[in-house]
This record gives sequence, C-alpha cells and structure tokens, in this order.
Amino acid sequence: MPQLATAAAPHIPPLNSVPQMMRQVLYALLPGIAMLVYSFGWGVVINILLACGVALVCEAAILLLRRRPLGVFLGDYSALVTATLLAIALPPLAPWWLTVLGVAFAIVFGKHLYGGLGFNPFNPAMIGYAMLLVSFPREMTQWLPALENAPGLFESARAIFAGALPTGLSVDAMSGATPLDALRDQEQAMSIAPHWAGVNLAFLAGGLWLLYRRVIGWQIPAGVLGGLAAMAALFWLLDPAAHAGVGFHLLAGGTMLAAFFIATDPVSAATTPRGRLLFGLGIGVLIYVIRAWGGYPDGIAFAVLLMNIAAPLIDHYTRPRIYGHSR
Repeated sequence: MPQLATAAAPHIPPLNSVPQMMRQVLYALLPGIAMLVYSFGWGVVINILLACGVALVCEAAILLLRRRPLGVFLGDYSALVTATLLAIALPPLAPWWLTVLGVAFAIVFGKHLYGGLGFNPFNPAMIGYAMLLVSFPREMTQWLPALENAPGLFESARAIFAGALPTGLSVDAMSGATPLDALRDQEQAMSIAPHWAGVNLAFLAGGLWLLYRRVIGWQIPAGVLGGLAAMAALFWLLDPAAHAGVGFHLLAGGTMLAAFFIATDPVSAATTPRGRLLFGLGIGVLIYVIRAWGGYPDGIAFAVLLMNIAAPLIDHYTRPRIYGHSR
C-alpha cells in the first residue's frame, strides 16, 4: 500500500489568513471613506480607484520580474490596502499623476525593494506619502474646504484629470487651511475642526470594529492616542492660549486613521506586547512634536517612519522572558 504524503505540522488551519485580514481592513475603512466623500466630494473615490488600479499593475509587473506567481500575491489584498491608505491621505482633487507617482513609489520602493510583503521595514503607504510631501508640497497642501455641497463625480473627475476646478472654487479656496494648518491660529483652527471630527469618529468606529474582530491589538492604538493626548494635555495646561487641547488633537487631521490603520501595520511595527505599546507611544509623541513645532501640518507619516526605524531596537529590549529561564 503506497504511503501518503503528510504535510508538516500544524494541521489546524489559521483563523485569520492574510487575505482575510486585509479584506477586513478595507471593510473597516468604509465609514471613514464615506465621511470623506460627504465632506469633500467624489474626488476621494476617484483617487482610491485610480490608486488601486496603479497598485495592481505595479504589483503584477514586479512579480513578473521576480518570477513569482501572480494569483497568490495579487490575491492577498495587501497592495489594495496600501493604495487605499495612501489615496485617503491625498487631497481630494489631487492631480492624477500625483496619485500614480505616489502609489508606484510605495509599491516598488516601499514594498518590493525589500523583498515584498513581510520583509518591508517601513510602512509602504507612508513611504509614498512622505516622498510626495517632500517633493510636491504645493500639490499636497491643496485641500478643499469642507463643503455642504461638495463637488460631484463629474466635477471631481474634470479637476483630477483635466485640471479644471469645480464651479465656484479657485486655487486660493483649494489652498484653504485644514485645522492643523491653522493650528497656531486657535480661533481659525477651531472653526474648521468640526468638519474633521466626523471623519475621525468614522475611522474610530472602523478601528474599534477591527479590535472587536481581533485583526489588530489594542496596544498600538492605545499608545498612539495616549502619547498624543498626554503631550496635548501637558502643553495645554502650561499655556492654553498657545496650545490646542486634547480633543482637538485627537479629532483633527488623520489621528484615528493613523492610530488604527497605519501604525498597526504588522510588518513594520514592533511585535512584542510591551514593544507595541512603546511603539505607539513614540508615534503619538512625535505626531504632537511635529504638529506643534515642525514644518509640516500633520506629522503622521514622519512619526510612523521614524518609529519603524526604532521597531527592531524596541523588540530587542522588550522580549518576554522565556519560560524556564530566570531572565
């Protein structure tokens, strides 16, 4: 009787595969995307679709060059998650070439240059975003003001692909401040902030769902929000007239997106339980420092990338004690 080949242990299938986890992340992003569309128009959706198409093309091209199977790696949804996160962070009416360049850089240089999924030391979406912010600061700061009548699908498409601004909007209007741009002018910042509070609360809802589904752990989000809140509270208590309070910082910019969706990247973040908490705390502190004294309105990308560099060191010094060893 021929002997049957037996696969190596373990024989129990995992509860969460990479495609399942990535799909759940995309589902959790939907409430925040809906709020962005409500506030800023259909340019958000166009950016996401364009980014996802470019990401799949770049992923397929690199996989062919590396002689890797297309179906397995294209089907893990990791490229779509990277593209969606980057597209969300871009201005709603960003020119099409900005999205194409940022996503291509994120996939090729942020992901596959290091060997693909599981080997990248930096968050690919933040690599692409940081490159665009440094290289094209004018285009990256042309955010629409939150409007009750946001541009429709056709108007947004014309602005993105042909450069024709929607009716009633000018370049000056598109360069209007976000709450973080106006952070040093407290009255102006507070007048803009309510529009962004709804966006952050929507991303918070999606993040809590990921926690409930155990797709992410609580340590990194708690660290990011705790570090940012502690810094904001400290400086607000020292000088309330010069520094915004805790609520403003938690509900402005991309705080909740960073805490639950960007910083929690399992590849580039710290891996030990204590390490993840310290990793998140570091991001929260750096976000506040860059917002308050840096040259960029929101420090999320640079804070995440800086802590990505520190992740191996954090893991080294926070390794749990091996069972049976005294230390």
